[in-house]
Amino acid sequence: MWFNTGRKMRVTVFGSSHGLGVGMTMEGIPPGTSIDLEEIKKALERRKPQSSDISTGRKEDDSFEILSGIKGNITDGSPITVFIRNKDIRSGDYGNLKFTPRPGHADYPAMVKYKEGYDERGGSFFSGRMTAPLVICGAICYELLKREGITIGSHIYSIEKIKDKAFDPVTLTKEQLSLLNREFFPLVDKGKEKEMKELIKSVKEDKDSLGGIIECGVTGLSPGLGSPRFMGLDSLIGAVMFSIPGVKGVEFGSGFRGTAFRGSRNNDQYRIKEGRVVALKNNAGGVLGGLSTGMPLLFRVAFKPVASIGREQKTVNLKTMKETVIRVEGRHDPCIVPRAASVVEAACAICLYDEMRYEGLL
Repeated sequence: MWFNTGRKMRVTVFGSSHGLGVGMTMEGIPPGTSIDLEEIKKALERRKPQSSDISTGRKEDDSFEILSGIKGNITDGSPITVFIRNKDIRSGDYGNLKFTPRPGHADYPAMVKYKEGYDERGGSFFSGRMTAPLVICGAICYELLKREGITIGSHIYSIEKIKDKAFDPVTLTKEQLSLLNREFFPLVDKGKEKEMKELIKSVKEDKDSLGGIIECGVTGLSPGLGSPRFMGLDSLIGAVMFSIPGVKGVEFGSGFRGTAFRGSRNNDQYRIKEGRVVALKNNAGGVLGGLSTGMPLLFRVAFKPVASIGREQKTVNLKTMKETVIRVEGRHDPCIVPRAASVVEAACAICLYDEMRYEGLL
């Protein structure tokens, strides 16, 4: 599976949920670059399920092996390849999915496209398990961005109808983002945590699932990063976000809400503050015409409810071509949103690092 921003760096994510393991190869990191391996471990720990009450029961320690590209903690210029072995596998849980695609899952189009080659166990390479190597790559890129004064952080903007307090698009600081990007259940308003967790727990007991939104912010970007149209900063970030399993929407700044505004309200008027140009509202979310504006970069990523649920649902048997019903067994997250925060940040870091390398800023 390719994950490619198309400029100075190429990332290959490989493996499958119920195969030997998952991994990634990244090309384009200069030799002699120091890598903080502890930061990779922390990022992976944050992506892992933390509580069986609100997450999957599958437990993977996500210990990784560096196969090439890093000696000690220094890059040697060759492709960096990192591998995570799968351990806590129960493939028998997927025995009834061989010819019966799960509603809401990529099973059906994948079965048509890949035929017998598709491994339905755990969703194969469409599984959320594939985000683990993505987080490794993102952790490396983020550490290099932090050295340039760029900070990335996110929080759970909403789960179903329960909303957290949104980021302030004008006054958002790197300190706020730094506090959030260490938390498993990141919230601006901590008072929402109990309500959200109780909702997730109740939906899990009901054998159903939930969707939600992650809001991501970036500070420290100078004006002018990006390109027009197809290689615009928002275009690149959007493409990267849609590579994450379960993502169904991305918006910047006022986004869809801004379509209800008039121009006089939605336009970002400017002023001078401490010798630099700033926007009064930042409805653009820090990007205009594909270029960064120097204001905080703000975007939101929508995740659909998890497809694998324990309720009986209608489907078809592709071997007999008859209608049937299915009940998904196994261990699945009732809501992937809390775990998705680290993945969104990682994908954003990959995109920004690649673009800054392309423009000669790193």
